[in-house]
Amino acid sequence: MDTQTILFVACVLFGVAAAGGIVMALIRLGKKANPPHWIAMLHGFIAAAGVTLLAYVTIFSHVPDLAHIGLLALLLAAIGGVWMDLGRHQQGVLIPSAVMIGHALVAVAGVGLLLLAL
Repeated sequence: MDTQTILFVACVLFGVAAAGGIVMALIRLGKKANPPHWIAMLHGFIAAAGVTLLAYVTIFSHVPDLAHIGLLALLLAAIGGVWMDLGRHQQGVLIPSAVMIGHALVAVAGVGLLLLAL
């Protein structure tokens, strides 16, 4: 596969993960409860697949600098996601809205940079 195709597939995966993130955010903000664990895990696995593809293509191919910066932003968002899941969700503690919104903003910025790199 060529570099552009891999970047595109990563963007599609991030789009699917974002849809799950929106569903979780609506559940968290609407019901004032954490979303079901299975949605969080599916969201994380799909996003991790996108990050893996993006990391692969940035290591083994020549990509624009924006893709490298986008990868960094998405890795930061992933750290926030892991903290929300393992540090709060799995322990039954309500996920802080501010952390959830920050996670989403950093992820959207990372995907935006990735789209600009296409």
